[in-house]
Amino acid sequence: MNTHPHPNPPLEGEGMEKARRGNPLPFKGRVRVGMGVPQVPLVLIHGWGMHSGMWDIILPALKRQGHVHCVDLPGHGKNISARFTLDSIVNTLAETFTEPINVCGWSLGGEIALHWAQRFPQQIRKLILVASTPCFAERADWSCGMPQATLQQFAADLERDHAGTLRRFLALQVRGSDNERALLSDLRAQLDRRGEPDVQALRDGLTILRDTDLRAELPLIQQPVLLIAGARDRLTPPEASRYMAEKLPDARLIEIAGAAHAPFLSHPKEFLQGVIDFLQPPLPPGERGFCG
Repeated sequence: MNTHPHPNPPLEGEGMEKARRGNPLPFKGRVRVGMGVPQVPLVLIHGWGMHSGMWDIILPALKRQGHVHCVDLPGHGKNISARFTLDSIVNTLAETFTEPINVCGWSLGGEIALHWAQRFPQQIRKLILVASTPCFAERADWSCGMPQATLQQFAADLERDHAGTLRRFLALQVRGSDNERALLSDLRAQLDRRGEPDVQALRDGLTILRDTDLRAELPLIQQPVLLIAGARDRLTPPEASRYMAEKLPDARLIEIAGAAHAPFLSHPKEFLQGVIDFLQPPLPPGERGFCG
């Protein structure tokens, strides 16, 4: 794991104004407030090379459930700060969100969310890991990861042509998905709305993916966890989510047939049904149904 010291990077994104209230860090953004059943606020963390706008297709439904904070990682979207490590970004998140929260992380965002939950368990009530893995890179005892040679080639391609590499990565995310061509077009358009991420931020994110192995942390996670996997995911195969479902103390797994690496984009109805059901607070004892 890359633990070299970095200053804790600032965050940007939708919903960050409320999160930073009373916090000296220079955050910007707006609060997305839902009008439905009051719930613990939900923090959304995007994946490598993306930005917080990727969640827009599901935000209206989530806003009806309560507060939603959409984070832009350093060097992505509206966030101009470029450098970060796994620990530095988790430190920043922990400093920013002082109230109890639920967290949903996609891909790289899932690794960040998982590490955050392990380091600061008192802050996070529930955890949602979307197309995620505890270990992105293949290892001698881990066959569910991307081969190291492929990752090395990916890093070399990033240095030669970061824009082309990012476009190829978008194609990998939807490969095999239902409606693959239309989904890729939508994904490219969504990314273009906020411009390409900073190259140094892409390097740092790739370093996290290459070096991080969180398998030993799984039994330590105290929170309920919802795992959502795409059955056709080529980047973080569903076997990785099945592994986490076995190792986490309190986990449930939803595997979406026909989805690849972005199930909330390709299958928003199924995704939202699982998330909203998982996040619903339990009914008071007097309001529960009974048989008799």
